[in-house]
Amino acid sequence: MIRVAVSGCAGRMGATVVEAVGAAPDMEVACGIDPHGQSGAFPVFTSVAEALEGAEFDVLVDFTQPSVVAGNLRAALPAGVDCVVGTTGLSNAALEELAALAPAGTCLFYAQNFTTGAVLMMEFAKAAAPYFPEAEVMEFHHCNKKDAPSGTAVRTAEIISAARGGRASEAPGRETEIEGAEGARGALVEGVPVHSIRSMGYVASQEVVFGSLGQTLSIRHDSWDRESYMPGVLLGIRSVGERSGLIVGLENFMA
Repeated sequence: MIRVAVSGCAGRMGATVVEAVGAAPDMEVACGIDPHGQSGAFPVFTSVAEALEGAEFDVLVDFTQPSVVAGNLRAALPAGVDCVVGTTGLSNAALEELAALAPAGTCLFYAQNFTTGAVLMMEFAKAAAPYFPEAEVMEFHHCNKKDAPSGTAVRTAEIISAARGGRASEAPGRETEIEGAEGARGALVEGVPVHSIRSMGYVASQEVVFGSLGQTLSIRHDSWDRESYMPGVLLGIRSVGERSGLIVGLENFMA
C-alpha cells in the first residue's frame, strides 16, 4: 500500500483527493495536513513538519495555495518524501531549487493540470503552432482561483512559443489598446496573448485559438468536475516511487 499525506485536505480539491485515494485499492490516506482540518478517519496536522513527526507516509500530495506550497516542499523533500504537486504558481527556477533539496531517489512531480484532456490539448497545440502565425489562449476558472493566468495557460503559451522557435503572435497587440483600457489584449506570455476569465459556474476550461489567412483552429478542453483530475493524480502517486528528481507535466507518465 502506498501511504499518502494530503496537504490541503480540507479544501475542495484536497477533499476530492482524499476520497479518490481512499477508494484506490493500492493506497491509503496516512494523514491530512490543513490548519482548517479536523482529525477523523485519519489524523490531520497543521503543518508538514508536524505530519512528518506524527505519521509515516510515502507520498505527499499538495493542493494548497501558491503562498504556502514552497514551504511545504521545503519540509517534505529533504525528508525523502516523494511529492505530487498540483498547486500552481511555482516557477521553473523555484522547482529546480526545491528538487535540489531532496536526497537521491526522491521525486518532485509538478503538473499544471492533471486531466488527460488538458495534456492532450497542449500536445495538439504544440503540433499546430508552427503552422499558424497567430495564437491566443483563453482560460476560464471559478472566481476563487488564487492565480491568474493559470499554470495550464502559462505552460500552453510556453509550448506554443517553443514549437515555433520563439516567434511572437502576429496579431495586433498592446499598441491597439485604447487609453484607460490597458490590458484588453491580455497578458503576453512568451509572445502569446493569454486572457483569464473568472466566474462562478466554471471549474476549469481553456481554449487555444490559432489563426492564419482565411482560417482559424480552436482547441478547447473543459473540466466540469474536480473528479476529472483524479485519474491523473492517482497516476502521479503510483509513478513517483519509481522516479527521481524533478518531473514536470503529466505527459511524462502517460504511456
